[in-house]
Amino acid sequence: MTGRTGSAQRGAYEEVELVEAVQLCDPRGRLLPASVGWSRRPLHTCNLKGHWPRKKRWNYWCVSSDKCLFSVTLANIDYVGLAFAYFLEYETNRFIEQTVMVPLGRGCSLPDTVSGDVSFEHSAMNLSFAEDQGRTLIRVDSPAFGGTTLSAELRVEHPKDHETLNVVIPWSEDRFNFTSKQNCLPATGTVSIGDQTFDFAPGSAFACLDYGRGIWRYSTSWNWASFSGTQNGRSIGLNLGGTWTDGTGLTENAICVDGRISKLSEDARFVYDRSDFMKPWALKTQTSERV
Repeated sequence: MTGRTGSAQRGAYEEVELVEAVQLCDPRGRLLPASVGWSRRPLHTCNLKGHWPRKKRWNYWCVSSDKCLFSVTLANIDYVGLAFAYFLEYETNRFIEQTVMVPLGRGCSLPDTVSGDVSFEHSAMNLSFAEDQGRTLIRVDSPAFGGTTLSAELRVEHPKDHETLNVVIPWSEDRFNFTSKQNCLPATGTVSIGDQTFDFAPGSAFACLDYGRGIWRYSTSWNWASFSGTQNGRSIGLNLGGTWTDGTGLTENAICVDGRISKLSEDARFVYDRSDFMKPWALKTQTSERV
């Protein structure tokens, strides 16, 4: 299924840019060759079917400020559903996380398109991602988040004409994944943990979306890096993925400057000490010095 993307030359590829709406799968749930490529906005309808229990669906949001980071995810991986949230305060290294699991993905309904609404209700955690006139409203509540309560209300803006990275990674006609990686999205709101409230202020907080829909192999490993920020009044973001895309003819690698995507059509290397993850990491593009 990689023929449309050209052959790999030492980890660099000729990737097809898609410009029209397309279905991800044929009626039997196999990858449609016409869907293989990348685009600057979400064009795919991820009509997964069959292949139990290899289907994976998830919506991951991460919102960061200069003081802390908050992330929440809803995932349905056929045999189990997962809702999880975590919080990190940089100065104190305080880290709190919570995971809620439900058998067979019950209550974890996830849409076939990036713009669809998401909700999950459970005694241990309620969450929703609602689309509202060019923004996403994120709400999360939990009565038992690290021994205290959690209440998060965040608003993520989707600026008009802001480009995003949308890619189909084709391992084979029956093993593949669509991902939409979106960063540099302005965010505002609050996250309250117990009696302490953390503000995400305009201009200093950004959100990142990782939307995934696919039929996965039994065993997969990957690295992922994403950041958003500003430099000299310009917004700058980076998305790099490694290992899971290597050799497929497509990558999830790109730079976003002032809302415009520059695609990196080459594999990325993550260099780090596996015995001590707190040591410095190096991220590099495989064939050039763009990163």
